Amino acid sequence: MSNFELEKRVVKIGDIEVGEFPLLLAPMEDVSDPPFRAVCKDNGADVMFTEFISSEGLIRDAAKSVQKLDIFEYERPIGIQIFGGDIDAMRESTEIATAAKPDIIDINYGCPVKKVTCKGAGAGILQDIPKMVAMTAEIVKSTHLPVTVKTRLGWDSESMYIQEVAERLQDVGIKAISIHGRTRVQMYKGEADWTLIGNIKDNPRITIPVFGNGDVDSPEKAKQMRDNYGVDGIMIGRASIGYPWIFNEIKSYLNTGQHLPPPTIDQRVDTCLKHFDFSVKWKGDRVGNVEMRRHYANYFRGFRDFKQFRMQLVTLNENEQIRQVLEDVRNYYSRMEEPAV
Repeated sequence: MSNFELEKRVVKIGDIEVGEFPLLLAPMEDVSDPPFRAVCKDNGADVMFTEFISSEGLIRDAAKSVQKLDIFEYERPIGIQIFGGDIDAMRESTEIATAAKPDIIDINYGCPVKKVTCKGAGAGILQDIPKMVAMTAEIVKSTHLPVTVKTRLGWDSESMYIQEVAERLQDVGIKAISIHGRTRVQMYKGEADWTLIGNIKDNPRITIPVFGNGDVDSPEKAKQMRDNYGVDGIMIGRASIGYPWIFNEIKSYLNTGQHLPPPTIDQRVDTCLKHFDFSVKWKGDRVGNVEMRRHYANYFRGFRDFKQFRMQLVTLNENEQIRQVLEDVRNYYSRMEEPAV
């Protein structure tokens, strides 16, 4: 019997129960919008977060930032994630985000993109731990909602202070921490190292949930990370893009040791259609159509002859034409015994 089975309990973020071993959908810029979150929720995601939202954008009432505050009842529990390098701006944006009535306020201390880090935001703040702690304390004071943090191991291999960071952020009031097993310098290269994540979970001073993130792309990998490092749950990002079924596949494997069958062509097309319809409804026909184009290749990754359909999907502009091409995809691959390579 594994340690997880011996210690099985409901995980709570503040007073919010999120399951015995929750699977979290990572906040991903230009990906985890409401249409994408909807199909992930359908397929087993337990907790979700918005795309990261600029504190400066919220304060300026920038349309793109404000739109990202949109959340829906069926998504709960859901967190609004904010980022920024100015403490006053982050405090004010916390108040604005709280007014949108999410369940959680999440702080992005992990984004490695240069245009974010150069402003001391995202993973950039890992170069100034005292400021990171001070900013977090002010955000906690600015909302009645539980505050969580997503971060990385450190700025580089010489400054992996995540164990100290976790303790200090817990001391100022955060209710959970999600840790990506890479430094900022690594970006998304190399293999994620969960060793320090496991050490934090083993730290008797740490009483808040610790969620691991990085390279979980299969049920077997999820079980390995759970069993080896004792995390309270797993945050999944890139592996869910075009494959929201990964959440239920992991749950089935963890609970029964059995694999669910892969999604059928009907399931793939139906899910892609739902994603598309929600996208154009939420963003409008033009923007919804264009932004959906990044997803088609992922929904049908590995399918022989899909290029002919993808070229149509990324060039057509009429909604009904897009839907017809997706129906053509269904019909074409339904007749093939082995559509994937």
